[in-house]
Amino acid sequence: MPRVKRGVTAHARHKKILKLTKGHRATRHTLYRRAHESMLKALSYAYAHRRERKGDMRRLWISRINAAVRLAGLTYSQFMHGLKLAGITVDRKILADLACTNQADFSQLVAAAKGALSAG
Repeated sequence: MPRVKRGVTAHARHKKILKLTKGHRATRHTLYRRAHESMLKALSYAYAHRRERKGDMRRLWISRINAAVRLAGLTYSQFMHGLKLAGITVDRKILADLACTNQADFSQLVAAAKGALSAG
């Protein structure tokens, strides 16, 4: 049976981990065992925070919409309720973008929401 030297695969695996932890502090990017722990933590944080970012963006959109709507004399909840009564289905991402970049179109939406609130 031929002799098998096993250093190559382990070395490649270690290099892969050390490459992933490039930029980590101290021994977390130089020693394999510490780097492996650091990589596992970093990847789990990255996974969790990709999902958390969705909520962060939604909160940002809501605060932008609220700021723009308050200038027109409504609150965020009144505005959203008015849009629902008016039958306008625009998501918060688009509303926030309109509030920041296109105030004329956003003011039309505010007027429609106000009209629906007063009628309903």
